Amino acid sequence: MTPGSNIPLPTARVTVDVTAPVRLDVSGLLLTADGKVRSDDDFIFYNQPSGPGVTYRSGGGTSPDSITVDTTAVPPGIEKIVVTASPDAAGQTFRGIEPTATLRGADDQAVLATFTPPQLGDETALVIMEIYLRNGQWKARAVGQGYANGLAGIATDFGVTVEEPAPAAAPVAPPQPTAPPAPPVAAAPVTPAAPPAPPAPPAPPAPGAGKINLDKGRVSLQKNQTVSLMKGGQPLLSQVKMGLGWEPAYRGKDIDLDASVIAYGPQRNHIDSCYFGKLQIVNGAIRHSGDNLTGEGAGDDEVITVDLGRLPMDVTGLVFTVNSFSGQKFTEVAKAYCRLMDALTGEELVRFDLTAAEPQTGVIMAKLIRQFTGEWEMTAVGDFVKSRTVRGMVKPAAQAL
Repeated sequence: MTPGSNIPLPTARVTVDVTAPVRLDVSGLLLTADGKVRSDDDFIFYNQPSGPGVTYRSGGGTSPDSITVDTTAVPPGIEKIVVTASPDAAGQTFRGIEPTATLRGADDQAVLATFTPPQLGDETALVIMEIYLRNGQWKARAVGQGYANGLAGIATDFGVTVEEPAPAAAPVAPPQPTAPPAPPVAAAPVTPAAPPAPPAPPAPPAPGAGKINLDKGRVSLQKNQTVSLMKGGQPLLSQVKMGLGWEPAYRGKDIDLDASVIAYGPQRNHIDSCYFGKLQIVNGAIRHSGDNLTGEGAGDDEVITVDLGRLPMDVTGLVFTVNSFSGQKFTEVAKAYCRLMDALTGEELVRFDLTAAEPQTGVIMAKLIRQFTGEWEMTAVGDFVKSRTVRGMVKPAAQAL
């Protein structure tokens, strides 16, 4: 296809795959006749992957992201679905990395058309294709319209609310001198207005805040620090192990802690919990090694294996916790840690040592969050909670997401 060309859709369900030499953010917007969304619910993207008749699928960095449109399920009043793309890397343009949209039948995967927008330059976002209704017939059009202000520019243009920091108040211009009128006989002197107070300095970042990647190898995290599970701009692996370990603070004393992982959806909704009493969840994509009753021995006490590539799309957050069912406090624990490993090679990628302790029975060790782009990020948490079971951790862990 060439820009502006269109074809009728021979099938009711179609998929638009979008590929490029770099990671992309792909989304779809449902538009009415005035070219606007009805509400923010009509913006379909990673964190809101489905809407009426339109769904988003992440390729996880190894296959194309896509938007699927079921024209029989598109609600009345929606006349167009636009498919957009923007580079994942902040500030990156489309110069030299032209994307290609492939239109397929959603059911048989037959290729209906392809489109590569020509001569792109400083655009940071793109409406690449649209599925639209004309005279009762659904069609596809190649668009290739670029935007210089990223995905936020596209979203705003089509009526999606984009939260941005409020602009600073503009300074008030001083009044221009004019010839004053004669004051009344009993006029009181005018007190000049006090100058405005200077703005407060920005708050310093939290200790350890910031995001890093795995380009330089193994990472040792501090509390609140985040690492992207990417290397060289690409996902490093699809299956990971979270090892959790601890030792008693006093020799000869057993300590029974329980490691768990809690899975959440996009709205922080609890999906399921994996722990010693439920060793597999989400169709086996998350597996627990079993209960260690003493904490003795070298190495990890309990291990949780996560197959990121098999996780359902509605699982967007994983929180790793440790509880003391017997009531022992974490002030009785020494050398508690968690570490993320490549499940295939056993290579340690990320480690977080719990350096502080509080007299509580639960701790949120770390979280894995699936980003808008499909990549996963790990953040060290280290927050203590009063709870002896994973059930009591569900609410505080959701708040930590």
